[in-house]
Amino acid sequence: MSDLVTLPEIERAAERIAGVAVRTPLVPFPRDPAPAAAGEPVLLVKPESLQPIGAFKLRGAYSAISSLPAAERERGVVTHSSGNHAQAVAYAARALGIRAVLVMPHTTPGVKVDACIALGAEVVHVEPTSRARSETAAKLAEAHGFTMIPPYDDPRIIAGQGTAGLEIVQDRPDVDVVLVPISGGGLIAGIAAAVKALRPEAHVIGVEPEFAADARDSMAAGRPVAWAAEDTGRTIADALRVQQVGDLPFAHMRAHVDGVVTVAEHEIRGAMRRLAREARLIAEPGGAVATAAYLYHREELPEGRVHVSVLSGGNVDPALFQDVLRGPQTEAAETRG
Repeated sequence: MSDLVTLPEIERAAERIAGVAVRTPLVPFPRDPAPAAAGEPVLLVKPESLQPIGAFKLRGAYSAISSLPAAERERGVVTHSSGNHAQAVAYAARALGIRAVLVMPHTTPGVKVDACIALGAEVVHVEPTSRARSETAAKLAEAHGFTMIPPYDDPRIIAGQGTAGLEIVQDRPDVDVVLVPISGGGLIAGIAAAVKALRPEAHVIGVEPEFAADARDSMAAGRPVAWAAEDTGRTIADALRVQQVGDLPFAHMRAHVDGVVTVAEHEIRGAMRRLAREARLIAEPGGAVATAAYLYHREELPEGRVHVSVLSGGNVDPALFQDVLRGPQTEAAETRG
């Protein structure tokens, strides 16, 4: 327990990212002008898609890089990522005037790769496996003296991501259930640490695709369980295809997370459509899973009135988004999938 990120560490991260990361609002879903009746469940969406890079990852990346000693910054940084963390590192590096090298799977959506290059980062493509990504980044760090900025398995990253949880409780001290996407686990680790420190009675629930349910299996087994790349690669949620949660995030999950819910592919698409049509929010597939859990798996969630779903990112391929929007036009069709 002593190695877990603390509330003071998250609060210091919030100070570092102030003025760089956006303090995102809690948006009612659907946007109904009539107030909810007493006791009626309320869903609020935290749209991290409104961050300058379109995803929550800026919180952790900027917090980590800005805390580096000057000598380490001057040598530059390297990371491995399926897209959003890479873009966050590129953005932070440009803001701080340092070099960034990004190791990315060749399957990463072009919209994410193009954004990284536009920010001045150097991109190295590898096979879409966790091992290929991490080993290549480690070799580059050793060869060139770059500082590694891990995507999730790092206390500095977890503290930065935890600032989203800090904001949730500050804005809604009465929050009952917080729904958070799980990939490598850094986001849910940080949010859970903040929420449980400030409102211990609130429930934190992780959400992931049925086709990439390694976190669910890990919680059941009591240890990190890996899925094969060909299995996680089946999900539309490219940001959630990490094959295994990190060791440090998993320790936080064991300590603070109350459960994991999985959602189907048609439910992810349905949540993306409804977020766009009813809340005017763009969500990439991985960013929509938390809302999908509320829409389609309410019976699996803890009881409570005020729910918050974290929309973790909105960097969706335009062609895919158009295809999703052309889907079912009615709630009944969405439910049937």
